[in-house]
Amino acid sequence: MLKISSKSVEKMMPQDRLYSLRSLDTPMAGKILARWLLGMGIIFLIILFLPWQQNIRGKGKVTALSPRNRPQTIETIIAGRIQKWKVSEGQFVEKGDTIAIISEVKEKYFDPQFLVRLRQVIDSKENSLNSKDMKAQALRRQVVALENGMRTKTNQARAQLEAERVRFANAKNQYERNKKLFEAGNIPLTKFQDFDYKYQGAEADFVNAEIEIERVQAEYLDKINKAESDLNNTLSEQFETQAEIANLRNEFTNMEIRSQQYFILAPQAGFVVKATQAGIGETIKEGEPVCTIMPDSNDVAVEMHVKAMDVPLISLGRKVRIEFDGFPALQFSGWPSVSVGSFGGLVKVIDYVNSKPGEFRILVIPDKDDQKWPKQIRNGSGTQSWVMLDDVPVWYEIWRQLNGFPPSLYEEPLDVEPTKEETTDVSTATK
Repeated sequence: MLKISSKSVEKMMPQDRLYSLRSLDTPMAGKILARWLLGMGIIFLIILFLPWQQNIRGKGKVTALSPRNRPQTIETIIAGRIQKWKVSEGQFVEKGDTIAIISEVKEKYFDPQFLVRLRQVIDSKENSLNSKDMKAQALRRQVVALENGMRTKTNQARAQLEAERVRFANAKNQYERNKKLFEAGNIPLTKFQDFDYKYQGAEADFVNAEIEIERVQAEYLDKINKAESDLNNTLSEQFETQAEIANLRNEFTNMEIRSQQYFILAPQAGFVVKATQAGIGETIKEGEPVCTIMPDSNDVAVEMHVKAMDVPLISLGRKVRIEFDGFPALQFSGWPSVSVGSFGGLVKVIDYVNSKPGEFRILVIPDKDDQKWPKQIRNGSGTQSWVMLDDVPVWYEIWRQLNGFPPSLYEEPLDVEPTKEETTDVSTATK
């Protein structure tokens, strides 16, 4: 049936009547399969050139952007024994509400009148200090009086010395004149001896006047030194008493503060989610946790961990798609527009150090231009997140995934300039 001749025999001998010719014809099922394969191949080629948005995948959990809004562990400052619980788990407490009351376990503080007795000791020490102060003032006045007395006595002695000096000079002058007269034979010996006696007496009185000045000064200096020694001893005792009072006041203040620590208070409003201690009578140490409080706040974020090789591609303000545990979602990471059940977010914080070996932490906040995050999410819930990057063809993404290459970045990411309030929140969150 090569149709070489111009005359055809097909009309004289139809093909469907010959078995051999029928067996050589293509089956209908094969034709249909070939058409399907051809159509699928064309569709696959078209899909290979469709745009695919690259992304960085990471797991994480729900948290709060500000550390003050994250779960807070309430610890006891002093050691004690749980005397009474004032709250139950799941209860909402306001800032300053009493969570539990503890009692003392140290024998030093067993006395319920400890503060009263300590105040009595402080009052006694203060009275003693006042007495020492009055004694010191009296000794200062005594020193001043002795110095004035020494000055007066010294002046009197010096005046007496001047008088004795004048009398001694006159006696010496008379003695020398009468000595010349006696040697010339003009006066008798008895008269000359009378002048000599007066001269010797005046000299002795002059020497005694000089000695009297030194005696007066020595006497008063001895009294002054003794008074100053007593004054210094009193001042030393006064300073020691002041130091004791300062220590006692410090102990009194510490005891007052300690007595306030018997009441474990809520540092902020929130829900009591977990009590780490058991019932009444359990002893706890300093710094031991008592319970955990979840602050009542609308501050919510997602803590996401990504590989170190992907961190340079992430910048502040990058869009993120988030899938929360417990909320059904159908996620097409490369085509976020057709995803269902995921929520939008923005990269807010990128840590400067790794949080896990080979992984860095980023914080994602809700995207105000996207669907609101569900109110039912709880702190600590798991998440699946995708940081959205640039668009590439599907064939390139398949090739990249098969070779294990990192996502591409054709343009340098533009960091979003945060506002003043956001800058404060970021710096607080990264500490």
